Amino acid sequence: MTSAPPNAGGQRTFDRPALVGFAQQSISRGSKSFRFASRLFDRTTRERVWLLYAWCRKCDDMADGQDHGGAMEAVADPQERLKAIRELTAMALAGTPTSEPAFDCLGVVARECGITHRMAEDVIEGFALDAADWHPRRESDLYQYCYHVAGAVGVMMAVVMGVPADDDSTLDRACDLGLAFQLANIARDIAEDDAAGRCYLPDDWLAMLDIGPGEHMKPHNRKKLALMGRWLADEAEQYEASARVGAKSLPLRARWAVLSAAGIYGEIARKVRAAGYHAWDERIFTSRPEKFRWVRKAFVDAIANNPRDMNRDSLWTRLRP
Repeated sequence: MTSAPPNAGGQRTFDRPALVGFAQQSISRGSKSFRFASRLFDRTTRERVWLLYAWCRKCDDMADGQDHGGAMEAVADPQERLKAIRELTAMALAGTPTSEPAFDCLGVVARECGITHRMAEDVIEGFALDAADWHPRRESDLYQYCYHVAGAVGVMMAVVMGVPADDDSTLDRACDLGLAFQLANIARDIAEDDAAGRCYLPDDWLAMLDIGPGEHMKPHNRKKLALMGRWLADEAEQYEASARVGAKSLPLRARWAVLSAAGIYGEIARKVRAAGYHAWDERIFTSRPEKFRWVRKAFVDAIANNPRDMNRDSLWTRLRP
């Protein structure tokens, strides 16, 4: 990626085409499923989605000691990393070059689409929970975490797609899709999270099934774990259904992309449920033929634009002042 010489303040600057190129590389490395679905947007929206993704991916990698996802590593300075995320994000939103292209990507898309500091801070709060070695005690805590790390991203993505910032109904539906994605990820990644010293299964769920702290991956608990995997998958399906209603308000190509992503990510949850206690023998993923199948189905659904359960209420109401 090329950049301009440092400015008077010593910060290296990047023009928009360079940042779009960087963001495209980031999504190509970090999320095959998301990149696949993003191709369905019109060019302008697609570039903006990539720009926002690049910021989300960089923040996640900084918080978890990753490089475009993959195995997490314990970080020695989680609070310092969180501080850096907040400072660089604030600079980007203020229009100040950061010399960090992922954060400058946020600056560009924020200026173009009206993303606010509040929206970004809701996402960063999810990283703050992980930095504090947080663990859900109750089921409601789990959903609060999912809101911050994924539902709030769904809100930002909806704004990028042109949803007005005051359209609470549609933004709540976008939030529901983010929760559906995160619940599917949690279900799939239980073993990987355990290896990294994390557990997103609520204490009240574990107590209900008589599983002791840190014991959920023990072989004798595998059938009980499969039951919790089913609970997560069932909840993900409910949030996905709510989000499909909200997609009705989007332009055709955005609706197609969102419905494709819903099906592709939803397939992960469905596979966890179907695999039962074998769900964590190897990493579950959605194959390329399966992705194409969901894209074809989503095209038909987007054209018809008549989602089932139109009277279904959204499941999550975003935090408001």
